[in-house]
Amino acid sequence: MRSLAIVAAVTVSAWSITGTAFAVPGPFRPAPVDLPRLVTLKDIRAHLAAFEEIARYNGGDRAAGEPGDAVTVKYVVARLKAAGFTPRVQRFAFDAWTERSKPVLARTAPGRRAYRASKDFSTLTFSAAGDVTARAVAVDVPARGAGTSGCEASDFARFPKGAVALMQRGTCTFEAKADRAKAAGARAVVIYNRPGEKGPVAGTLNTPFELPAVAPTHRLGLGLVAAARRGGLRLRVRTDTRTSRKRTANVIAETGAGRADNVVLAGAHLDSVPAGPGINDNGTGAAALLAVAGKIAALGRAGLRNKVRFAWWGAEEEGLRGSSHYVGALSAADRARIALNLNFDMLGSVNGVRGVYDGDHSVKGGSTPPPGSGAIEKIFRDYYARRGLPTVDSEFNGRSDYGPFIEHGIPAGGMDTGADGIKTAALAKRFGGTAGKAFDPCYHSRCDTLKNVDFRLLDTGADGVAHAVQRLAGSTLVVNGAGANEAARRAGVRAGAGAGAGAEWRGGLLVR
Repeated sequence: MRSLAIVAAVTVSAWSITGTAFAVPGPFRPAPVDLPRLVTLKDIRAHLAAFEEIARYNGGDRAAGEPGDAVTVKYVVARLKAAGFTPRVQRFAFDAWTERSKPVLARTAPGRRAYRASKDFSTLTFSAAGDVTARAVAVDVPARGAGTSGCEASDFARFPKGAVALMQRGTCTFEAKADRAKAAGARAVVIYNRPGEKGPVAGTLNTPFELPAVAPTHRLGLGLVAAARRGGLRLRVRTDTRTSRKRTANVIAETGAGRADNVVLAGAHLDSVPAGPGINDNGTGAAALLAVAGKIAALGRAGLRNKVRFAWWGAEEEGLRGSSHYVGALSAADRARIALNLNFDMLGSVNGVRGVYDGDHSVKGGSTPPPGSGAIEKIFRDYYARRGLPTVDSEFNGRSDYGPFIEHGIPAGGMDTGADGIKTAALAKRFGGTAGKAFDPCYHSRCDTLKNVDFRLLDTGADGVAHAVQRLAGSTLVVNGAGANEAARRAGVRAGAGAGAGAEWRGGLLVR
């Protein structure tokens, strides 16, 4: 891992590496601990290899509630104990959704045409099972752009009961669109992709829904809208699904040192989809976080002014279940003690980019970030700028495990390297790779193995994880106004009593 040069003349009479002070005869200038340098790609590779082996011997996946998931949780707990943590396993139940056979989307009038599952459309997660043939009606679809199709009750003012609701993705959640359609009397829901997005929607309704719901490509959706406006469009929507209750767990571990009223919470989801082992999604984020946790003790009490809490979330792929359960179970007082949330989801996409969550909302779209999120974005951007490495905004849309935190006003930030989005020519020029192809060609697929990881991109991503954790463990002043721990500061001044006149604090270090 590459380290940053930190220029500061440090004069103290004791220096803490693991929390223990060592006497030093006279002034000296030790190199500050650099967590990105301590966290090695070798450590991360070892964790990823373990995740893949666990999946291979447990049905080919690590999906929430399945055997591979349970063994992965045990592995993370064991590694944390070896690193000196006392991890907590937070178990919870969730609704698990499966698709038992291929769905059907077909035009029955005017003319007849069947569309291809996975290519032309997909089933929205938590769609009910059903077989509906009815008139299709376009609901407030925009002439261009994302629009608010189906996001407002007024969109359905003239919607005929018993029809299929045809909407475009954008602005509000799939769940909100589907709920409003159901309230208006729709028998089935069709939500097509927004402009600029290729392929069908890979989305979720978050909770079990009572109607069949499918999601076509933008191109197909436009064609259906045009036909609906001409009149006489009838669609068949058939889905064969099942929802059941399963159990999984979050794994939580935190440093002993640091302010308990100003917690830096860093998380990554641990589960895969049922289709594959999930090594990039999200073994990379989980492994990087585990490697950082394994070396964070090196910061000592001087570097851990704020408590750092690590979280490996369960059932993210089922609709952010683990992080939602965790945040929802906290009291208002405990939520207030969380200074910020960092999230790392897919750090090694083979055709990827170095994406930083758009905390300053410089790009239109997505959720409005809580105050302080822009400062977190700047921490990542400044770090990579000093290294001469490009970054790009990643939409702040709440689609990963930071979502439940921002819903409660907690500042958030983090990184990803791209999922099923398509790399543009401009991005290929900046980051390399192939324009016109998905960032991760094995996204949510069986081929998401160790061969599906760009280890050079993962290496620099893990550096960013370590840097942000170290920086914020020292101070969250720029995020939430909370400065350095006064008790630790006073202890540091006492430790450096022999530093001489003119000593002062700068950037968390006692300098001359």
